[in-house]
Amino acid sequence: MQTLTPPTPVPLTYPTIHRRKTRPVPVGSVTIGGGHPVVVQSMINEDTLDIAGSVAGIRRLHEIGCEIVRVTVPSLAHAKALAEIKAQLAATYQPVPLVADVHHNGMKIALEVAKHVDKVRINPGLYVFEKPKSDRTEYTQAEFAEIGAKIRETLEPLVISLRDQGKSMRIGVNHGSLAERMLFTYGDTPEGMVESALEFIRICESLDFRNLVISLKASRVPVMVAAYRLMAQRMDELGMDYPLHLGVTEAGDGEYGRIKSTAGIATLLAAGIGDTIRVSLTEAPEKEIPVCYSILQALGLRKTMVEYVACPSCGRTLFNLEEVLHKVREATKHLTGLDIAVMGCIVNGPGEMADADYGYVGKQPGYISLYRGREEITKVPEDQGVAELINLIKSDGRWVDP
Repeated sequence: MQTLTPPTPVPLTYPTIHRRKTRPVPVGSVTIGGGHPVVVQSMINEDTLDIAGSVAGIRRLHEIGCEIVRVTVPSLAHAKALAEIKAQLAATYQPVPLVADVHHNGMKIALEVAKHVDKVRINPGLYVFEKPKSDRTEYTQAEFAEIGAKIRETLEPLVISLRDQGKSMRIGVNHGSLAERMLFTYGDTPEGMVESALEFIRICESLDFRNLVISLKASRVPVMVAAYRLMAQRMDELGMDYPLHLGVTEAGDGEYGRIKSTAGIATLLAAGIGDTIRVSLTEAPEKEIPVCYSILQALGLRKTMVEYVACPSCGRTLFNLEEVLHKVREATKHLTGLDIAVMGCIVNGPGEMADADYGYVGKQPGYISLYRGREEITKVPEDQGVAELINLIKSDGRWVDP
C-alpha cells in the first residue's frame, strides 16, 4: 500500500498596503510622510489662553499616544500664550510636536505663532476674505489675479518665516468653507477643494518652501474620499509628492461618529493614500486616539496592541465565548505585537486561527486546547484556560507584566 506523505505547511502570506510615496515633512521630533509610520493627531479643546489647562490637555493626549497636538490661536494673545505653553511642557514634561490653527488672515498672529510651534495650519477658504456678490455672472481672470496677488502678499511672510526656521505648514481645505471664487467656478465640489489647495501650494513652491502637508476634509464621507483621491491624482500628474492628512470633519459622536470616520479614513489608507490621521469626535479628545490606532492596526499599518481573533459564536460553541474573550482580553490587553485567537469549537479552531500566535479553543466540553500557531500545546480544564494561556506566553518569553 502506498504511503502518502502529508504536504509541508505553506507559510501564510497576505497582501500589504503599498503607500503612495511622499516627501518627509518634519513636525518637531515627528516626521510625516517619507515612508514613516502613519502619524496620529488630535486637538485640545482648552482655550489657549488657559496655559495650565492647555499644558495638561496636551500632556494627556501625548501620554496616550497622540504624536502631534493641535491648538487654536484666534488672537495675538493666544499666539503669544503658546510661548509659555511650550516652555512649561519642556520644563514639566517633555517637548511635544505642536500645530497651531490660523484660520483667518492675521499676519501678525501667524508670524507670532510661527515662532512657537512646529507647524502652522491655514485654511485657504478663510485666509483672505472674499465678499460674495449676489448679482455676479462671472469671475474674470483679472479678478482671479488680483485676489491671487493679495493671497500671496499675506501668505509670503509666514511662508518665509516657516521656511527659514525649518518648520512646516498644513494647507487645510474644508469643504464647508471654500472661497467664493472656488465655489463660483467649480461649485461645491471636490474639484474646487483640490484647486484651492493647489493655488496655495504653488505660492509656497514659488518661495522655495515645500514642508507642506495637505488636507481636504469634508463632513460627508463620499465627498472627502473623492477629494483626496483627486488630490493624489493631480499631485501625481504635477510631480508633487506632499503627504496627506486624512480626516472626516465634524464626524459627530458615539458609534456613528467612529464608523463615519473609519469609513472615510480606512478607505483611503487601504488605497495607499494618507500619511497622518485625525478622528474628529464631539467627545473628549482622548477618545479619538484609540479609534485612530484601531484603524491603523486593522489595516496592518501599525501594531500597537494585541490583535484578537474570535468567532461570532453559534450552536457549536462549547463555552461562553463572550465571557471568555473578555477574560482573555483583560489578562493580555497590555501586551503588544501579539495575535490571540479565541475560538468556540474545533470547526472554527485551528484553520481559522492559523496565523495567530496563540489560540484558545473549545475542542470538548469542559476543556480548553491551547495552541502556539498551528500546534496544539496542551489541553486543560476550562477554569484554568486563561492562567495556562498566560503561562504559555511566559514560557515563550513574550510576556511582560502590566
